[in-house]
Amino acid sequence: MFQHGELAASEEIATELADRYRTASPEWSAKFKILAAQSASWRGLNEKVLGILSTDLPASAGADLPVRRLSLMAGANVYLHRYDEARQYLARADARCSAMDRAVCSHVLDAHWALALEQGRYEEALRFSLQELAVVRRFRQPFDEAAALVNLADTFLEEERFDEAIDWLNASNRVAAPLGAEDILLTNTGNLGWAYYSLGDRDRALALFQDAERRAVELGDTHDTINWLTTSGYVFQDGHEWPRARDSYQKALQLAKNIHDSEEVVSSLEDLAYVSIDAGQLDDAEGYLRQLDPLIRASGNRLDALDVMLARGRIAAARRQDGQAEALLRQVEADPASQITMRLSAEHELARLFEQEGRIDDAKKMYTTALATFESARAQIKNEDSKLPYFANATPIYDDYIRLLVSQGKTEEALAAADQSRARTLEQGLGVVNGSPSLQSASLHPGLIASRAGATLLFYWLGEKQSWLWAITPRKTAVVPLPAKGEITRMVERYRQALQGPEDPLVSANEDGRALYRILVAPAQSLLPANAKVVILCDGALGELNFETLLTGAPTPHYWIEDADIVSAPSLLMLASSKASPGAGGRLLLLGDAVSPGPDYPELPNASVEMQEIGKHFPSQDETVFARQRANADAYLNSAPQRFSYIDFVAHGVASRNDPLDSAIILSRTSGAEDSFKLYARDIMQRRIDARLVTISACYGSGSRTYAGEGLVGLSWAFLRAGAHNVIGALWEVSDESAPRLMDSLYQGLQDGMPPSAALRQAKLSLLHSRGDFRRPFYWGAFQLYTGL
Repeated sequence: MFQHGELAASEEIATELADRYRTASPEWSAKFKILAAQSASWRGLNEKVLGILSTDLPASAGADLPVRRLSLMAGANVYLHRYDEARQYLARADARCSAMDRAVCSHVLDAHWALALEQGRYEEALRFSLQELAVVRRFRQPFDEAAALVNLADTFLEEERFDEAIDWLNASNRVAAPLGAEDILLTNTGNLGWAYYSLGDRDRALALFQDAERRAVELGDTHDTINWLTTSGYVFQDGHEWPRARDSYQKALQLAKNIHDSEEVVSSLEDLAYVSIDAGQLDDAEGYLRQLDPLIRASGNRLDALDVMLARGRIAAARRQDGQAEALLRQVEADPASQITMRLSAEHELARLFEQEGRIDDAKKMYTTALATFESARAQIKNEDSKLPYFANATPIYDDYIRLLVSQGKTEEALAAADQSRARTLEQGLGVVNGSPSLQSASLHPGLIASRAGATLLFYWLGEKQSWLWAITPRKTAVVPLPAKGEITRMVERYRQALQGPEDPLVSANEDGRALYRILVAPAQSLLPANAKVVILCDGALGELNFETLLTGAPTPHYWIEDADIVSAPSLLMLASSKASPGAGGRLLLLGDAVSPGPDYPELPNASVEMQEIGKHFPSQDETVFARQRANADAYLNSAPQRFSYIDFVAHGVASRNDPLDSAIILSRTSGAEDSFKLYARDIMQRRIDARLVTISACYGSGSRTYAGEGLVGLSWAFLRAGAHNVIGALWEVSDESAPRLMDSLYQGLQDGMPPSAALRQAKLSLLHSRGDFRRPFYWGAFQLYTGL
């Protein structure tokens, strides 16, 4: 019952049995008393633990139970911030364990770990948790092994080594799941949420937090309920939902007081102070900080003290007590004990303070310092999946820095900073830049990039309060203010729904399609010649919008594709570093018409027709075709794909919102493995290619998630990163009926010597100018060309 996470029931029954056997069997009574205390401990009821174990165990209890009693009492005192008492119990437990080699001594190491972690001694905490893990593995204690792995993960979480923490949490889950260890599994769920939250993946984090909170309530685990209430509050706070955040923190504070958990009381008061500052309720924030002062003095926890110092610095800045604010923020920034997130916050606040004081040069220096701190932290992340969402942590800093630069007339410097924000992960993957990134526009030369592309570049930045458009030609760069991100995002979402609906937006003169053109394109109209080539460098939700489908009204209402050859690109830096694309001609690698791996992915009736339409544009000696059972992930990975100028997939595709690099092309199953039919984006990136064009004629081929600073992440992004010069992907589910016709026209254009963007445009226009349903953008607007030039 205890191991299955039914902690309240375990405690109740063990207490009853301890009382029942007190006289008849003192040894069994002692065992049940220890179990009751352990159940209370896992529920965070530390005062109750001390009450249950207040009397010594009988002499008949043996050697193990007294050690377990001492370790439980030490742990309870740690969490009640009674460190001297904790050390006394630990000393007694250590003395007993020095004379014996028993599995129970792992619990003493666990209490040592808790004390070291609570006091911020992370190297010691790591050493104790590794020692604990070694002991429980040697004595083959799987439940305790799962718990020790949680401790290791907690240590890495405190050190802000989040991707390593994720690895340890997954390892704990693998041990805990077969045991049905529900309390450990729910703790891991919440801790995974915290790791993803810290990496910037707010959506996934909130789902995990709320799931963990629900499970904690069901299991009667008050301590974990507090944790996951609090972390849900963080997500609400980030979304500026102050009342919902405050409600979560207040509930957590009350529960912490109910179980006399000093550590959680401190955390809840800190959270309430910060949300009050964010909401502009400075007096309330001061009140919470005053409640914290005696608690932090008693605990001696330096991180809590720095948290309060940072909060007071923010309050002073908001009240224009500039000297006091600077002094407090400088202390936080310089303190060796500060976590990276604390330093980042302090440096951001200092930059804003200097800007507020009119110290523009100092503000710029501090913004670049904050960004260097961020990049240093991101460079330490080993897992590529984690690097993608981590950028969200720096978005507010970039937002403020870009706004400052634009206000000072430094438009190209602002552009360079914005481009850095989206290029960094691509740089690391492509080897474009070694070392720290430069924020200097001189290294970017946007006009030269536009000249090389033979295009006008439209570069977008979506900010919380102000968005921006840079219109770049070989001779001129102009910057235009745009509405805030929220307003633009809502219009994009509505228009995407309209594009996939039964009506033609042109016929209905869809207002969102017209408004998006007026906001996003019309300000740059004077820089767009007739039949212009336009490269869109999008941000945020704009990655889910095909600009070709926007509605312009001059001289008569029509789609923008009629006026321009429009493609998308990830970043200026990637365009600047691209190599020459292979010319026309070359070999074709064609995969499709796969055997259905299951009911979720039915066979495509017209896949073989589409493949025939594509194949007829290449000599048979220049084709390598994998169809039916041979169309599988291994076939692509083992085909030496770098040999081909054209790579085409005619298959289903899936985009993972939670893990974009889990986006996959659905092919034939090759083994009994559950996912053997998936060609994952992460695997695609590992095979270098030099294709002139990759085409993913699959539903959601482009991906369905945008990350701040990275643009749209999914299959198209993966192929570009692997070395493709152009990629055609799909923004929504592709029609199996219209795709063969469009692909035939596309490859005919390529055969006639047209560049990929012009060939795709011609193919789309052939549908648009046709009669019947295929003229609707639902059929041609899903396909979008992404270029690395």
